[in-house]
Amino acid sequence: MSRYERTCLIRGDGGRAIRRILDRIGNKWTLLVVATLDDQRMRFTELQQRIPGVSQRMLSLTLRNLERDGLVSRTAYAEVPPRVEYALTDVGRTLIEPAVRLAEWAVEHDPDIERSQRAFDERNK
Repeated sequence: MSRYERTCLIRGDGGRAIRRILDRIGNKWTLLVVATLDDQRMRFTELQQRIPGVSQRMLSLTLRNLERDGLVSRTAYAEVPPRVEYALTDVGRTLIEPAVRLAEWAVEHDPDIERSQRAFDERNK
């Protein structure tokens, strides 16, 4: 596939598919949850402890949305006390590699972006 054909994927359906996915993964908590679940199952409390600053409500909403999207599975065990574990699905695991590439890009280019923003702000005072 040519570079042009690849970029057409971004706008192929008017950008609806990519915008929908970016809306989901671009929120504050989704990628942190996905990265935390990489190669391991976890209970809710353990997830909450490993993701600094996430509230119980936001973690619940994020997990529910990820489960709805088919990226996370939720397994409830009939035990006393009840036990629920979360894990990435096969589709969820495919998100790790592009998320890592995006994180690497962000770390590499964040200083450049900050410099550009400062220069822009100085020119537009």
